[in-house]
Amino acid sequence: MKKIAWIGVGIMGTPMVEHLLKAGFQVHITARNRAKVEGVIQAGAVFHDTIGQCVQGCQAVVTMVGYPKDVEEVYFAPGNILDRAEAGAYLIDMTTTSPALAQRLAAEGTKRGFRVLDAPVTGGDVGARAGTLSILVGGAAEDFAACLPLFQAMGTNITHQGGPGCGQHAKLANQIMIAGTLSGLCEAVAYARAQGLDGEKLLAALATGAAGSRQLDTLGGKILAGDDAPGFYLKHFVKDMGLAREEARSAGLTLEVLEQALASCAALEAAGLGERGTQALIHHYQPKP
Repeated sequence: MKKIAWIGVGIMGTPMVEHLLKAGFQVHITARNRAKVEGVIQAGAVFHDTIGQCVQGCQAVVTMVGYPKDVEEVYFAPGNILDRAEAGAYLIDMTTTSPALAQRLAAEGTKRGFRVLDAPVTGGDVGARAGTLSILVGGAAEDFAACLPLFQAMGTNITHQGGPGCGQHAKLANQIMIAGTLSGLCEAVAYARAQGLDGEKLLAALATGAAGSRQLDTLGGKILAGDDAPGFYLKHFVKDMGLAREEARSAGLTLEVLEQALASCAALEAAGLGERGTQALIHHYQPKP
């Protein structure tokens, strides 16, 4: 498996494609705006004007787009992936999306002779650039094994979570955990500021204790510096938490911390902060005038 089509060359997708190129894969891409992917083209990716052209003749098609509606479009719209991909190709959706959509895609793809995996990732832009992503995979075990070399070019903690949709369920569990951890970090910073503590000294002291976390390590300094630059968009976190809430409610669960984090982030998105990073949650805790 050497010829790969990649749909979705954004903050996460760009370094992931670069890792595939470095590992010797031939990567074909498409984008609405070619200028935004010129760096990847210069690194060796082959550009195509349409999805249908991009996927033809590729042994695997990887998608990493924004929302479930985007997943539906790139796979199901006439002339796109399901209509044009090579017979027997591996279709790998790395978008965080609905488990039900992942199962629908697997069912339709299998019916048409494709091998389908859902493989969302966690680790943010830092993990994508470093090639250390955790990749959570759902689908047939033999298809997971066949795609392992591809995954290993982009990540270091790669696990088969179960059948179709299980990768998405695992990713939603991850987002539920982050919702609580990030909220706790922002509340701790807000409290420390209100008490006049030195934020840098405090977070350095807490990082190696029981409160230490990846969220603290990657976002603590940004929060203190007022740096909202996105490593992962707040708007996409709102989308993910919404999916998790829907799945939790379907399972008869009420997750109060998730509900509060989602409400806080959704309010910030509505206020125009959706294009900022998830650390922009700190604005929810700013003193009100």
